[in-house]
Amino acid sequence: MNELAQYINSYFGVPPEEIEKIASFFKITTLHKGDFFLKKGRVCDHLSFHRKGLMRIYTSTADKEVTQWISSPGYFITDLAGIIFNKPSRWNIVALADCECYTIHRDDYNNIGNIIPQWHYLEKLFIAKCFNSLEDRVFTLLSMSAEDRYKQLLQSNRELFNQVPLQYLASMLGMTPETLSRLRKKVLE
Repeated sequence: MNELAQYINSYFGVPPEEIEKIASFFKITTLHKGDFFLKKGRVCDHLSFHRKGLMRIYTSTADKEVTQWISSPGYFITDLAGIIFNKPSRWNIVALADCECYTIHRDDYNNIGNIIPQWHYLEKLFIAKCFNSLEDRVFTLLSMSAEDRYKQLLQSNRELFNQVPLQYLASMLGMTPETLSRLRKKVLE
């Protein structure tokens, strides 16, 4: 059982024969550092399970770049507005390192329900978990201090601090790079 099948099993509790059917729709894809998974303004037509490497989800405004998330192995990556509603993306998704993913195209994604009876229930769970993660992120940004957000990321994903430029992490945490540097120094003392 590959990482994708293990994740589906642990995340959704799907029977092994159904896991294999679902996993068979996903194909290994690779991105090299600097390659785009998705460019702003394009419609995302694929969903990937992140197997190896790091990707940055970001957009540019008139005066800065805003990092929404740094994706690491063990997560799904897509633009839900594109794959579900066929809307152009507000985000760029770029490989920060060489990446491997298990990827499914929108047509196959939409056809799984014809083969796996419980797919629509699983899809509902998947989207609900995505929404819950978004709610948690918004809650964190609105209710926690900059120091607490920094400590939480440090505790949950310490390795990012050695693999990702600090300005990306600062943006993702909703702070300036200077604030992040000050907090790092304070916490290390």
